[in-house]
Formats: sequence, structure tokens, C-alpha cells
Amino acid sequence: MSAELPRAGELGLIGCHVCGLVCRDTGAEGAHCPRCHSALHRRKQASYSRTLALLLAAFMLYIPANVLPIMRTASVGDIDDNTILSGVIELWVKGSPDLAVIVFTASIVVPMLKFLALGLLLWSSRRATPWARRQRAKLYRLVELIGYWSMLDVFVVALLTALVQFGVLSLVEPLPGVVFFGLTVILTMFASMSFDPRLIWDGRESDD
Repeated sequence: MSAELPRAGELGLIGCHVCGLVCRDTGAEGAHCPRCHSALHRRKQASYSRTLALLLAAFMLYIPANVLPIMRTASVGDIDDNTILSGVIELWVKGSPDLAVIVFTASIVVPMLKFLALGLLLWSSRRATPWARRQRAKLYRLVELIGYWSMLDVFVVALLTALVQFGVLSLVEPLPGVVFFGLTVILTMFASMSFDPRLIWDGRESDD
């Protein structure tokens, strides 16, 4: 069994949360990164509780985002209110399977994967389990990578409005589902940013 590797704090090092530069930890209050001049913190404050609160709030908003209609289309003698899933089905039926797959992936698959991934990271970190730490660290980096494209979910709704072929004198207007969906995307992004990946390695939350 190999000896435990030293931690950054034991080596007198601290990493910048903004640019990733590893700096010498002088222990001074109000220290700043020499490269990007951001404030240096040994740990993200209240990482576990903050991430959990944001993730639960995002999940609660995700329910009305899928239940409530996201847009209304009106043409001569026809008015339709579409949810995300009904919009996907309509795209598929009307001969746009590629766009239907894009909308389904960005609006259903990606958010659910983010919920599951962050939930797994929080649960395993709270239990202080050594299980698959390297794999969980890679999972967190994947969630961060997806986070850069999170607003794609909202852009897809706008793309759907622009690309679906409507009849003459048609009208498209957003409905409350779009607001809930946008808030879900923003909160999941904040949840990912609030999670401290060092919890994976020590299994406990610490602000030291």
C-alpha cells in the first residue's frame, strides 16, 4: 500500500480558482494571484451546502420547465402551446429528426446528466468514500466542460423558434417554461462553480 501523497497545504502551496496558477501560500490575509490578481482562497467557502442548495433549486425549477409550455405558435385557425418534449416530437414528425435530436440532447439529456453527476459527487464526497476518486475528478472536469456550453440549452429554444416552418400570418411567442428553463441552466452552472473538487480527495468540507 503506497504512502499518502502530501497535500498542497502541507507543501505551502495554494491554487488560484480563476486562472489555475499554483502559488506559494504566504498565509497572509487578502492575498492575490500574481497572474490574474484574483483573491486567493484555500477552500471554496461552504462548498458542499452551497452546491447542494443550488442543485436542489435547479431541479425544482426544471420540473415546471418541462411541464409548462415554452412557446406558442399561432397561424390561421390554429394555436399550439408546445412543451420541450412536444416540440421535439413535432420536429420529428414534421421531418426534422436532426433538429429534434439536438433539442432533445441539449434540453433533456445534458441537464439530467449534470444533475446526476453533481448529485453523485456531493453524495460520495459527503460519505468520505475513497471509491473511484480519479474517475470522480474526471467526472467533475467533464461537468465543468459541459458548463461552458450550458447556455446552448436556451439557444436551442431560440433556434427552434427560428427554424420551424410556419404558415403565413403565423405568430411565435415565448411562454413561462422558457423562464424556468433559463433559470435551471443558470443555477446548474453556479452549482458546478460552487463545488470544491478537493472534497473528492479528502471527503470532507473544510474552509482551512
